Amino acid sequence: QCQLSGLWKNEQDSLMEISAVRDDGVFQGKYLTKVTLTGSCARASPLTGAQQQPGEGGWPTFAFTVRWDKFSNATTAFAGQCFVDMGGKETLTTMWLLREAVGSLEEDWKATR
Repeated sequence: QCQLSGLWKNEQDSLMEISAVRDDGVFQGKYLTKVTLTGSCARASPLTGAQQQPGEGGWPTFAFTVRWDKFSNATTAFAGQCFVDMGGKETLTTMWLLREAVGSLEEDWKATR
């Protein structure tokens, strides 16, 4: 079975650390991105999320948000699923939406990536 808790690294060398997943599926952690909107040095940002408890033999789905603390005015929502291959390697697959603050309703069209 796939365990979300622990240290994860993505293709961009960003790091995510998830604390223990509670019995109700809620978890917290930190995300250190190597990719920033401003080009500045990234810092660890808080994340909070929830895991759907999988059925027997299933792989858990999950979602979390990251508030890019102290270096950006954006928030990102991730949704994904955890898998384990035949060799026992755990892999998270995710999709994300990033929302950046804009100054007016007229600029709303460019705020989500």
